[in-house]
Amino acid sequence: MPRFRTAVLMLVLALTTGLVLHAQSAPLKTASQVELDVIKVLLKQEGAWNRGDIDSFAEGYKNSPETLFINNQIQRGYQGMVDAYHRNYPTKEAMGQLAFSELEVHAIDEKVAICIGKYHLERGKKAGGNAEGLFSLVLEKTDGGWKIVVDHTT
Repeated sequence: MPRFRTAVLMLVLALTTGLVLHAQSAPLKTASQVELDVIKVLLKQEGAWNRGDIDSFAEGYKNSPETLFINNQIQRGYQGMVDAYHRNYPTKEAMGQLAFSELEVHAIDEKVAICIGKYHLERGKKAGGNAEGLFSLVLEKTDGGWKIVVDHTT
């Protein structure tokens, strides 16, 4: 089901020029290329996570000692973050199925964007139970595409 959902989302992104990113009492807004490119990063991460592939999931982050991951503590550096993911999610069952929703992308300029949204992690009780929360990301356009440089997840 998640693969189908991702395929449908990608199709919608590819076929529409009037993608509505946020429609709560705001005028309709068509998606910019920056917004579409950032959403593609998250869809790729969602797919990698749901395959149980932490290393591919981590490709959405900038491989830099300055990359920050903030939850109940501050994790500095890409490699430490990847190591923590492997430690905290040792099996595909522990990883569960990830779904992002309510994504909003705000381009600051041609090289920096902010993305906010919600995540939901579906998994069995023995694997830690379901989890959900909010996130805010700062992304930087690099030679390798858009990469997350700050991830604040509740």
